[in-house]
Formats: sequence, C-alpha cells, structure tokens
Amino acid sequence: MSKSFDLSLEQQFNIRSFEHQVKDMSREQAQEFLVNLYRQMVLQENSYKTLLKQQWGLDAPEQQAA
Repeated sequence: MSKSFDLSLEQQFNIRSFEHQVKDMSREQAQEFLVNLYRQMVLQENSYKTLLKQQWGLDAPEQQAA
C-alpha cells in the first residue's frame, strides 16, 4: 500500500478503540449506527464535491452566448 494511504499510529489506536466500543452493541444499535455512519459519509462526499466545484470554478452559472 502506498505510504500516503497508511494509517498513523493515532488512527490505528482510534480504530482499535472503535472496535471495542461496537463489540457489545445489540443488532438494533449496530444497524442504527451504520445508517447514521452512512448518512455522514454521504454528507461528507457532498461537501467534498461542493468544495471541489467551488475550487475549480465549476459552480459558476454558465454564460450564455448572445
């Protein structure tokens, strides 16, 4: 794996901590958690897309030829 995609020690620790937190969840809790996590991922993706469009000037209204 590329070095830029490796996890930092802190990220590895956070993942391990997360594993312990979700280990004892009920099925219902886990399902609710996953739906909320997916919602956050979609919102994050939308934010990235919006920021990239703004940065690249793709969100400007199209100029109509006269």
